[in-house]
Amino acid sequence: MKIRNIAVALAATAAVGLFTASTAAAAAPARDTPKPTIVLLHGAFEDASAWSGVTQRLQHDGYPVIAPAVGLRGVATDTDQLKGVVDAIKGPKVLVSHSYGGMLVNGLATTPDVKALVYVNAFIPQPGESAGQLSSQFPGSLLGPNTWHAVDSPASPELYVNADSFREVFAGDVPAATAAVAAAQQRPILATAFTDKVTAALPGPIRKYALISTDDKAIPTAAKVFMAKRVGATITEVPGSHAVTASNPKVVADEIEKAARS
Repeated sequence: MKIRNIAVALAATAAVGLFTASTAAAAAPARDTPKPTIVLLHGAFEDASAWSGVTQRLQHDGYPVIAPAVGLRGVATDTDQLKGVVDAIKGPKVLVSHSYGGMLVNGLATTPDVKALVYVNAFIPQPGESAGQLSSQFPGSLLGPNTWHAVDSPASPELYVNADSFREVFAGDVPAATAAVAAAQQRPILATAFTDKVTAALPGPIRKYALISTDDKAIPTAAKVFMAKRVGATITEVPGSHAVTASNPKVVADEIEKAARS
């Protein structure tokens, strides 16, 4: 009789154990959930190579990355150019912008499955605002007529940063030789892009993060903090120049991954 009772007890214990394990397995999140695609939008006077160090770290950590070429032809034109690229990405995605790239986010963030926005020394505009207006509201920017020059083009004058001003304005914490290469390879932006006004509103429910370099000479730190606070972005301040994507790609990648995991 005792042997039978022991057998019954063991069977019951095993059944409970199997039920508990099954319940835990059902409650546990799937381990093979795909990571969101990271979309990296570069700014003015640069191309997608500005994200190279960040891209390498994100890919190493298993994130799919797309860093499209931004035309730098104006807010509406550039947004229209990139809308199809972003729409074609299947599954969740995180939009990351640097500098002028932030001017395009309002029009791109309405794409389905955008789970977070990360602004890296980027503009965060409201409808009716332009990049030039936002930057000039606070003192501290060295970017302007004294540090750039215009070249005629069929559409409108194109702006280039003077070679001898490039490092001071954009990349004070980047080796001089590296900054000189970036200055030589810079891509111009239409002058009218700085006066183009954003028309779309930024979707409210999307989580927002702002990585702000405190030694930025292109966009004043006070302007970036102002823009980030008014949209309720989580702010992280770090020492560094406007070109933090080049000077400290690890801190940028870490911020992006934090947003992607949230």
